[in-house]
Amino acid sequence: MTGAAQTIARNLEEVLTREDLDRLVASGTPLRHYIGFEISGKIHLGTGLVCMGKVKDFVDAGVNCTIFLADWHSWINDKLGGDRETIRRIALGYFAEGLKASFRCVGGDPAKLNFVLGTDLYHNNDQYWATLIDVAKNTTLARMQRSITILGRKEGESVDFAKMLYPGMQVADIFMMGVNIAHAGMDQRKAHVIARDVASKMKVTPLLDANGVRIKPVCVHHPLLLGLKKPAMWPPPEGDLSDFWASMKMSKSDKNSALFVHDTPDEIRAKVRKAFCPPDSAQFNPMLDWARKLIFARDGEFRIARTADHGGDLHFTSPEETDQAYLDGALHPADLKNGIAEWLVETLEPARKAFESPEQRALLDELDDLITK
Repeated sequence: MTGAAQTIARNLEEVLTREDLDRLVASGTPLRHYIGFEISGKIHLGTGLVCMGKVKDFVDAGVNCTIFLADWHSWINDKLGGDRETIRRIALGYFAEGLKASFRCVGGDPAKLNFVLGTDLYHNNDQYWATLIDVAKNTTLARMQRSITILGRKEGESVDFAKMLYPGMQVADIFMMGVNIAHAGMDQRKAHVIARDVASKMKVTPLLDANGVRIKPVCVHHPLLLGLKKPAMWPPPEGDLSDFWASMKMSKSDKNSALFVHDTPDEIRAKVRKAFCPPDSAQFNPMLDWARKLIFARDGEFRIARTADHGGDLHFTSPEETDQAYLDGALHPADLKNGIAEWLVETLEPARKAFESPEQRALLDELDDLITK
């Protein structure tokens, strides 16, 4: 792959497809990315560092990056009490500012990001609604029903019909904004597959390359970050572990599962100290997962400060080396947790500073109240 394509594809769980990405970059087509977020809670490490760290890669590769504040999708999915005005105010007042601060944490310049509110994209936009109908005419109700998992719902769950519109709107967003690199976590994969499947059939807003050739959006999926809690079932079951992974992911709706980008140093240390950290497992160990997806993804190395009495400092140059040292007993869980906590305290300083003002603290307090209702 070219240098730009290599940067785009690094630290991803999946690229649909590598060949399409290479062709897109080689075609000279201006690269347009987007990632969309529901406005549903406080920004945790998965959103703030994993997502925005990946966005930093796109910016570094010369991609035009858009952060889509999905207020209509949040309304459809009953977030923040389903109050549209509250969702919109939190989107612009808290979420956008939190994502900008998170981008600073990963070394990015927020001025290089384009923020789009769903309401602004849809308002007086006949082309958007025609695009939505075009998407709907080229897929089936059964396909939309199977895609209900992108809302955090279980397949087959009884839901109001508005939620059936959600996947189609997510796909229409891609075509309406001319996005040729659609970005999300693995949990949004079903919507992206629909976008690729309908791309060759779209009549209203087809996606074209620099030569006017119809193309599919390249869909890239970053990994999900494990949460702090011990799973309800341990050890892991045999067989398909996809549901088990999903049950362990960090959730902003569960404060016991999440560490937030604006947590204080004391909160960070306390949460990490209590984190689930099984001594005999590297695969389902949140602390080793964080070392891999946060520290090594950004720095390429992991340093842990220890006193001489405790063996002196440790230095790891790969996640595999760290995993093996942990399983061999050369890396104690307490040292692993201390190293991660101190890295987070330092890395998240820009986010903490962004939320020091009384106005931002008031938004956080309001968000706490909304989430607990």
